[in-house]
Amino acid sequence: MPTRLYLASTSPARRSLLAQSGIEPVLVAPGVDEDAVATAESERLGRALTGPELVALLAVAKARAVAGSDDAPGSVAGERIDGVVFGGDSAFEVDGVLYGKPHDPGVARDRWRGMLAAGGGTLWSGHCIIDRRADGDRVPDGRDGSAPHPGLAGSPGAFRESLARFRRAERASPSVVTTGITRPAPETVVAVDSAVLTFAADMSADEIDAYVATGEPLEVAGAFTIDGRAAAYIARIDGSPSAVVGLSLPMLRAMLLEGFGIPWHDLWNGPGTL
Repeated sequence: MPTRLYLASTSPARRSLLAQSGIEPVLVAPGVDEDAVATAESERLGRALTGPELVALLAVAKARAVAGSDDAPGSVAGERIDGVVFGGDSAFEVDGVLYGKPHDPGVARDRWRGMLAAGGGTLWSGHCIIDRRADGDRVPDGRDGSAPHPGLAGSPGAFRESLARFRRAERASPSVVTTGITRPAPETVVAVDSAVLTFAADMSADEIDAYVATGEPLEVAGAFTIDGRAAAYIARIDGSPSAVVGLSLPMLRAMLLEGFGIPWHDLWNGPGTL
């Protein structure tokens, strides 16, 4: 039986990206008030959140909202979740300013003018996986004397080294950052990937107006997508292209394999969407 992947998102782009990779996730709306969560954490820290902090925070919040806890696991359509839950979030940073979803056409136009003036920016992509498989399907973590999987809590050093190898192998240029890889609990792995984007230098005001008029940029981080009409305006991507869509497939694969002993092909042809 394939491992079921629950996607704590209703994003068509994330679902399509997974489907193109042979994975049919179960879509679950997390119901998280992102602004409230981010504001509360910023107030707790007494400062603004960095890009990696923001996307990691919201990815975790979404995954936890769907996964529940070991004592009270989440459910979908009345059935207990039995699989792994993925939560993700994205933010685009330009000259130190984080851009979320613009919502308003006027804001989207201003964002594009600023992004073009800067030449590009960094897309931060947060990832959180929570293991909610039946206990019999989980890989031993070594706490009961059994041999742990190299990535699990029984050998955190091996886990860190494995993901460090991933970072070295996948980094496309010195400007691309993969950071913030943590394991806050045995059943949870959190990571942040990034990609640096360069926009077409000759994009005109008419092109900005035409793109904003489509409505496509209003509800996406940074006011653009690479899997839609904005693809022609992006001249270069340094990093994982899938991270720009909403989740880094190479990072997701590494987290599943090294964190939980789940090979990528174990998610192929999974059950359909509920």
